[in-house]
Parts: sequence; C-alpha cells; structure tokens
Amino acid sequence: MAATSETRAIFVTGLKNAHAMEKQALSIMKPQVSRIENYPEVAARLEWHIRETEGQIARLEDVLESLAEGHSSLKDVALSLTGSMAAIGHAVTGDEIIKNSLANFAFENFEIAAYKSLITIAEHGGFPGLVPVLRHNLDEEIAMARWLDDNLESVTMKFASLKEAGLSAKV
Repeated sequence: MAATSETRAIFVTGLKNAHAMEKQALSIMKPQVSRIENYPEVAARLEWHIRETEGQIARLEDVLESLAEGHSSLKDVALSLTGSMAAIGHAVTGDEIIKNSLANFAFENFEIAAYKSLITIAEHGGFPGLVPVLRHNLDEEIAMARWLDDNLESVTMKFASLKEAGLSAKV
C-alpha cells in the first residue's frame, strides 16, 4: 500500500511521539541511576539502557530527517518534565527501588506497544524500508522489559532483606 498524506501524517506523528517518549525515558532513568546505592546490577542495566535509549533517539531523528521532518520540541519538553516529576515522586517514598522497578516495567511495555504500532503503520502504510530501524528499537525495549521482569523478584527480596536487617534499603 502506498502512503497517503493521511497515513504519512499518522506515521510522522507516531515517530514524533516516540522521540518524545524516549526523551521521557531518559528523564526517568538518569535520576534513578544517580541515586542507586545498593543495587549495582540495576544501576548497570539502567546505564546500559540509557545508552540504548540515546541510540534510539538518534535513530528516530534519522528516520524523521529521511522524511524531511523534525522532532517536536514541545512534546519532548512536556514528556521529559513528566518523567522527571515521576522520578522525584518515587524518590520520597520508602520503597523507591520497588516503585521504580514497577514503573520502569510498565513504561518499557508502553514503549513496546508504541514501536509495534509504528512498525504496523510502516509495514502497511508505505514505509517498509524504515521497519528495520523501528524493529531495532523494539528489540532493545523487549530486552529491557524482559530484564526487569526477570529481576523483579530478586530486587524485591533484596529490598526486604535490607529492611528486615535494619540496613539502609536505599536505592
């Protein structure tokens, strides 16, 4: 199917939203990783995913540029602000690492859904050449969601053990 102007507009809007979503992800993860003290495996995985996310942003910018489009600075700022507010909100709770783990898992699954939607419009809307780039981003999000899922039990148990021992369970 060839891209109609409406399909193109839907696709471009989705790409701009994905760009802003990835900026939001950075605004969530960077404060988290800077506060982690007792969970080095979480810090290392977040640092890895921050680098992946920066690559995802660059790839999205390349895709937008290939379509003679730019990202939406307003969306980027608005979503980054909400991400920062979420990170601040979790920082004042007694179980910050647990709240962050749950929120990160939910956000990764939101990103997965967003990329699946973009891939669908790319495949069926006339942009099949852009699918590999979007699939690369999707694969990284799936890997991060899987890691969070696989590690939720151990993070929760470590948090509980530290609290029960009267030690700081600080992120």
